[in-house]
Amino acid sequence: MKIKTLDFCFENLLVRIVANRNYPEIQLVGLSAGPFEEGNEYDVHYWIAKKLAESGIAHFRENNFLDATKLYKIQWKERVQIAGQISELTEDFYPKLRRYLANIKAEIAKHPEKAQEYEKAKQLAWDIVNSRLKKIITLSSGPAQTGQLQKKFTCEERFIHERLGKIVNEWKAQILDFEGER
Repeated sequence: MKIKTLDFCFENLLVRIVANRNYPEIQLVGLSAGPFEEGNEYDVHYWIAKKLAESGIAHFRENNFLDATKLYKIQWKERVQIAGQISELTEDFYPKLRRYLANIKAEIAKHPEKAQEYEKAKQLAWDIVNSRLKKIITLSSGPAQTGQLQKKFTCEERFIHERLGKIVNEWKAQILDFEGER
């Protein structure tokens, strides 16, 4: 599964928004959104919610985004895991991470002081990705993992874990195949 496919799926997830003002129903091709009443909550596709938020019609409800504090917590949690363990991330962690970094980067043009925040966030992101990838590589080369451990992987991580596991197992089988030498 490609990252773009997972991003497409993320864009079409339902998210909760809160209407900032009354607004009539919006007709889209094969889809409608609203009508919206100020203060009420609605579940809409992420891509629609993003446009509504940009237009000031609504705002995202609570924990729909990553921020520096959440990223620090995730990085810390990942670092304190014992060997062979990986912390649990939400399925939408990587799409949210990509959007968080893209949003900060876009703000640099208007607010140059955001460049430092962007660099820190990017470093935290790389720390998380590298830490998790090392663990996934180790887990992929060992015995089959329990479902409990695999539940802690995101879709992107399950994909790389399965691919690496197949490659490692094929390699091991070839290394130990002495029959081919005759």
